[in-house]
Amino acid sequence: MSPSTSIPTSVEYVKAADVKVIAALGDSLTTAIGANGSTIASIPFEFRQVSWSIGGYGTFQNVITLANIFKLFNPKLLGPAPMRTLHGYPTTINETGFNFAVTGHNTLNVSEQIRHMIETFKSYPGLNFQEDWKVVTMLIGMNDICDYCKNKSLFSPDSFIHYMTEALDMMMNEIPRTIVNVVQLLLMKPLREVQKPTLGCQLQKSFCSCLVLPDENSIELKELIEINYEFQRRLKKLLHSDRFFKQDFAVVLQPYLEAATPPRLPNGKIDLSFFTADCFHFTVKGHEELAKGLWNNMFQPEGGKEMIWSFSEPVELICPPKEHPYIYTRPRDVSSAPALKQLSMMLMSLLSVFIVLNFM
Repeated sequence: MSPSTSIPTSVEYVKAADVKVIAALGDSLTTAIGANGSTIASIPFEFRQVSWSIGGYGTFQNVITLANIFKLFNPKLLGPAPMRTLHGYPTTINETGFNFAVTGHNTLNVSEQIRHMIETFKSYPGLNFQEDWKVVTMLIGMNDICDYCKNKSLFSPDSFIHYMTEALDMMMNEIPRTIVNVVQLLLMKPLREVQKPTLGCQLQKSFCSCLVLPDENSIELKELIEINYEFQRRLKKLLHSDRFFKQDFAVVLQPYLEAATPPRLPNGKIDLSFFTADCFHFTVKGHEELAKGLWNNMFQPEGGKEMIWSFSEPVELICPPKEHPYIYTRPRDVSSAPALKQLSMMLMSLLSVFIVLNFM
């Protein structure tokens, strides 16, 4: 749990205790709309202090968030979100912490969040922009799917990848010593099952009309399901390379939500205790599972990252293993390169022997 003896210079050797700064980008899932409320009156509130990736309320014993887990390793961590905010009203960094997510944002807006983050990092008291290691978590794109039927060009998979690439390039080119978690998108069709006869549940239709309104076997719904899969596939293709990997920066796709199914009760019905009064967003109970899954993925290598198959089964937190206490950042392309080179050399040697034998 102790930090490295000197500040790491390589992104491949950063321990949890070396991380000085934590931040988050995204939409209403990261602003934690309604997460700590029980009625429709709580929906306008953003409970950032309990948000899965950045919430800083109390300690790990109070609420499990990625920031609160990191605080076990570095109690002086900069950035955890301290309090709730009200959607649509101006906020300050003292209220939001480094939770730069904006309720309702699509992927095309995320570069605005990054610009705000960079400017904040450069001017924040006590933050050493060049030296401090930073962990940024990004989950964005579900609003694109929710809005797809309204503008199939603006919210297409091509546009999604274009804006994601632009955003990640901006971070890579401008922020030193940073590890970016890009969390894979959820499959959204099961949200159609989150229903109860309340006014709050009617809000689903305004949050995600393209998903909620089509009939069950309609062409529109089938197209949206395929678009959801295509977003996942394209994001995986973009990040399963070494494009966003260099000495002091790495983007890592954390896939644990890729195939997650909603929590169910023993009778097979959706466990509504995981969902807010709008039948769309997660309560603290759901946020904690997202936090644990993300933490675990960070300390699992490419190809060995655990998936959440069902929210019904609580995620068991892991500790960074002694043999590799560092956050895994090395992409598959880079990891396999030395092995491929060695295999190529072996094949060349064998070919040489074969040629010599044939000429003897």
